[in-house]
Amino acid sequence: MSNGITRFLGDTPLRVTVKLLILSLVVGVIMSVLGWSPRDILSGMIDFFRSIWDLGFDALFSSLEYLVLGAAVVIPVFLIIRLFSFRSNTTPRE
Repeated sequence: MSNGITRFLGDTPLRVTVKLLILSLVVGVIMSVLGWSPRDILSGMIDFFRSIWDLGFDALFSSLEYLVLGAAVVIPVFLIIRLFSFRSNTTPRE
């Protein structure tokens, strides 16, 4: 069992614990100097994903506006062309 844990952790559990404690202390000091807190980081990540989400739907709604604007021109022109094409095909030929 201990061999499996050591293989999973990459070292003995005691050494891994000491390394993680030292690394946590260093990262904590750096974050304190920069004025960061875990709440700030989490809030920043949430705001980042929210802005990406909003940007995606804004782009979708803009695309739908362009679609409707283009359809307002393309569909009547298409229908007119089809009507003239249909009339020219149904005229009797000699």
